[in-house]
Amino acid sequence: MFSRSKPSPNTPPTLPQRNNVSVHNNSNHTSIIASGVEIVGNLSARVDLHIDGKVQGDVTCGNLVQGEGSFIAGKITAESAKLSGHVEGWIEANDLVIETSARVKGDVVYGNLIIAPGGQIEGKFSHKSTDKPSIARKTVNVGASGDAFILTTDSKAA
Repeated sequence: MFSRSKPSPNTPPTLPQRNNVSVHNNSNHTSIIASGVEIVGNLSARVDLHIDGKVQGDVTCGNLVQGEGSFIAGKITAESAKLSGHVEGWIEANDLVIETSARVKGDVVYGNLIIAPGGQIEGKFSHKSTDKPSIARKTVNVGASGDAFILTTDSKAA
């Protein structure tokens, strides 16, 4: 009635898979740092990261999503980052989205930048190019207006 089929000699053995671990650089995988987790030290991933916990150290990954209640103290380097929590440190991302709940203290180097109404950044902005910084050191507090604050560079301007 119950039988176990035996694998053929040509079938490779199967290993248990974990959703949050990948040995390949595949953008379909995301590792999650849950809200009760605190990491002290640098975090480097070849996969995308979703951080809801606390990281005290540098974070390097492909795509980063930071949850609303999370905290990162360190340098963030990512292809793209969507920040909703607190960050104290330098940020470099080609595509950077600062959500309404985000509070950032540190310099920002970006390719494309979107700041949602209510998002706050205290630091210097620099575009990822050899051009001069787009905005000098300022505190940006986008109010409750309905439109997002979007910074871009126009190579024809200036």
